[in-house]
This record gives sequence, structure tokens and C-alpha cells, in this order.
Amino acid sequence: MDTDTPYDLASALLPLVGGPANITSVAHCMTRLRLGLADRSRVDEDGLRALPAVLGIVDDDTYQIVLGPGVVARVTPEFEQLVSDGRELALRGAELKESRQARNATPARLLLRRIANIFLPLIPALVGCGVLAGLNGLLINIGWLPGLTPALTAVASAFLALIAVFVGHNTAKEFGGTPVLGGAVAAVVVYPGVAKVTAFGIALSPGQGGVLGALAAAVLGTYVEKWCRTWVPATLDVLVTPTLTVLVAGLATLYGLMYAAGEISTAIGTAANWLLTTTGPFAGLILGGLFLPLVMLGLHQALIPIHTTLIQQQGYTVLLPVLAMAGAGQVGAAVAVYFRLRHDTSLRTTIKSALPAGLLGIGEPLVYGVSLPLGRPFLTACAGGAAGGAFVGFFATLGDKVGATAIGPSGWALFPLLAGNRGLGTTAAIYGGGLLTGYVVGFAATCAVGLRGVTAGAASRE
Repeated sequence: MDTDTPYDLASALLPLVGGPANITSVAHCMTRLRLGLADRSRVDEDGLRALPAVLGIVDDDTYQIVLGPGVVARVTPEFEQLVSDGRELALRGAELKESRQARNATPARLLLRRIANIFLPLIPALVGCGVLAGLNGLLINIGWLPGLTPALTAVASAFLALIAVFVGHNTAKEFGGTPVLGGAVAAVVVYPGVAKVTAFGIALSPGQGGVLGALAAAVLGTYVEKWCRTWVPATLDVLVTPTLTVLVAGLATLYGLMYAAGEISTAIGTAANWLLTTTGPFAGLILGGLFLPLVMLGLHQALIPIHTTLIQQQGYTVLLPVLAMAGAGQVGAAVAVYFRLRHDTSLRTTIKSALPAGLLGIGEPLVYGVSLPLGRPFLTACAGGAAGGAFVGFFATLGDKVGATAIGPSGWALFPLLAGNRGLGTTAAIYGGGLLTGYVVGFAATCAVGLRGVTAGAASRE
């Protein structure tokens, strides 16, 4: 079927997931179309995988179809329109989603999903501003366009300077409060006038506590708002509730949360730097080797606030380039499978279609389509990631920091977002060397031990 346009692709996907009556919810992240399904047995998974535009399938709390960045954002509105035409499933979809979450969700997983829901919508802005910051730094270093660089600095830095407001908005929305009140309370954290406020005998500084302070402020504001609505008369609600919410949560932020969150944020930055500068190769080995399993379990979402805190504090996160090595190990393992299983044409076709995405840091197609079904190649991919992480960590012990100015991209797509303390050339060389190490070790380990007992067609039979 022709899938050249977003509408054509949406039209091709809909019957393969059971038709409109089988859809209970539609959403998307950076790379995946996320569907709530009434009956997953009605999905034609082989038909989905046969579509050239489909890079992979993830069967989790939602049914996730990997389409890649850019594509999914264009396809989702068309898909939603097709689903909504001629039917009324909103109420039934909400009930099914709620019951499924109640059965399957643990408190820890719910918390991680909430964290992801708060920070994931911010990633496109972080990426765009990060690329501009990197370009601006390059122009400043080489002395080009001196009249433009101040403007680029303002454009690239404005979002990060006010990110606390957006975190507060999304936090209140996620926890059931009024989003604009969450943003208003979180704005206290970045307001320049807080420099005149003293807490615990120390003058506060604008931005103290960063995104963690903003998150805590908005959560508190949401609970204050809900408490107010339990006793404030309806006729006074529009006046009293927002006033008390901003007042109580705002004062608590100034005289407690900003100081506490500031201490935590400082500790996070200190710990991350100590971890890599003191135990660099070992830390890189562990982080790079375990990141793929963390992604599979959804536990990587807990790192999002840490990355954002480091970016706010230092201008970049030193953890992301190390974690990105997991994708390099995955690519090396997939290439080994491609060359060793020459007679498995179906698997080789999957690898050829998924490899470009893997090189750009989108690893799900290779993980769920290749290494995980085969078993051992997943472990050798982790070995490649561990080796790449150890490589980057080794240079950290020498004082060469490699960081990323935004979260989201990895692989080759991370090069425009790289930053460090030794200049862009050195930073890019270290990161590139880590990727190459991950590719080589992932390939060699898979060839040596990853394919023992694996025959052609093994992956497709899983």
C-alpha cells in the first residue's frame, strides 16, 4: 500500500491495529505512535512490520509503533482524525485505559511515567536551543558574525532560563491542578527579585533549585489548590483558590523548597562530575552496559530530571554521551548479525531498514526487531555499550569532559549538541572514539559468542 503521505500511512496503519473500534487512546512521543487498544489480539503485527515506514513495535502499557522523529508528529493528527470520524469512543476508551493501568501499574512505574509526562514535551525545545547554542559557540570561537552572536545567545538561552515555568505548568497538569497556577508558582524560582529574600540566613539567588525546585513548587501548589476546592464556596472559588495557591506555595518555595532543591541540585552536579572524573572507566562501563536494559524496563525516565538539572547547572549533561554508547553497541551487534546470518533474508531486510535509525540513536527497531528476539546479541550489544562508555569515562578521568546541551538525540545525531571543557574538536573526537569502540566491541563480541546456536530464521520465529 502507498504510504508516501501522512494520511496514506495513517490509513494503512488503522486497519492493521484492529480498526477504529479497537482504539481507546492515541498519543505520540518523539519517535512512537502510542495506542491504547481494546483487544490486542486484533492487531496484525506481521502486516505492521511489513510496512516500510514502520521501524519497530513495542508492546508495553500502550501499543507503540516506532515511526521515527518527524514522521510520527505528522502521522498522529491524521490517525486521530480517522479514528474519531463517525464514532464516540472517548468514554469507553478512558474506562479501559484506567482499568488496565490499575491492574498493571506499580507506584514506581506510575511515578516514572509522570516524570516522563512532565519532561518529554520539553525535549523539542531543548534540542532546538541546544543546537543553536552549539552553533553560537562555534561562531564565537572562530570570530565569525560578531553582530549576530549576541542575538543567537538570547534565542538559545531564553528557554533554558525560563524552563522552570514550563516544568511547573506540566507538573500541575500531570498532577491534576491548573497548569497556569503551576507555572505561576514555579516562576518564583527564576524571578530576579528573589535575590532580596533571605532563607536560613542565606540570600537566595534566581534559579536556585532549578527544575527540581520548580517541580516541587508545582506539586505543592496543586495540593494546595485541591485542598482549597474542598472548602471554598463556589461563589468565591475563582478569587480565593488561585490567591491562596500562589501565596502558600510561593512562600513555601521561597522559605524552604528553593533552598532544599538547590542543595539537592548541587549534590547531583557534584556526584555526576565526581563519578566520571574519579571512577571514569568503571562508571562508563556500568552506565553504558546497563542502559539498554534500563530503557526496556522504562527506568531510564528517572534520569530525565537529572539530565535537565545538569544542563541548567553546567550547560550540558555529562551522563548522556556515556549512555549513548549503548546504541553504538547495538549497531555493532546488528551489523555482526547481518553478516553472519547471510541466509536469513527477512532478518537482513529488517536490519537494513533499521540501521540508519540506529546510527542516529533510535535503537528500538534494532532492539525489538533483531537483538532481543535472538537473545545473546542483546547481551553482546550491552557489552559494546559498556566498552564505549568506558572509553568516554577514561578521558573524563584525564579532565576531558564530554557533554550534551540537550537530551533526546544520541548516536550521530548527538554531534551537533556536544559540548565540553576542551573545545569542540576534542569533545567530538572523544565522543566519536566512544562510538567507534562501541561499534567494534559490539560487532566482535557478537561474532565471537553472540550467535552460538542461532540459525537463519531464528528471530522471525520468536
